[in-house]
Amino acid sequence: MKKRVIGIGGIFFKCKDNDKMREWYTRHLGIESESWGAVFKWRRHDKPEEETYTAWSPFKGDTDYFSPSEHDYMINYQVENLEELLKTLKAEGVQIVGEMQDTEFGKFGWILDPEGRKIELWEPPRK
Repeated sequence: MKKRVIGIGGIFFKCKDNDKMREWYTRHLGIESESWGAVFKWRRHDKPEEETYTAWSPFKGDTDYFSPSEHDYMINYQVENLEELLKTLKAEGVQIVGEMQDTEFGKFGWILDPEGRKIELWEPPRK
């Protein structure tokens, strides 16, 4: 089986006051962040020449970015070939949410797990 997920691309969660939440995480856990969140840089074990990152981001509680999920968090998984993976997942009966997006930050796609959690799949841009 080809690799599907190669790492955690991001951890996103809803909160009542994201400024207060970011300040708490900075003060108590040392996570320095900007208004959108923070980045943890790392290198792949199987390709150490490639630098990548995991994003950490608190979202306002009323965001619709996690929709149609009703859960308060979403995990972004980093993948190698998003287009191929989405085709495979669809053939396996996994619910795809929306259309794949190709942006300057890479390709993004979304699926739902069996309990309705939205999962973001991310293929980083090629350098």
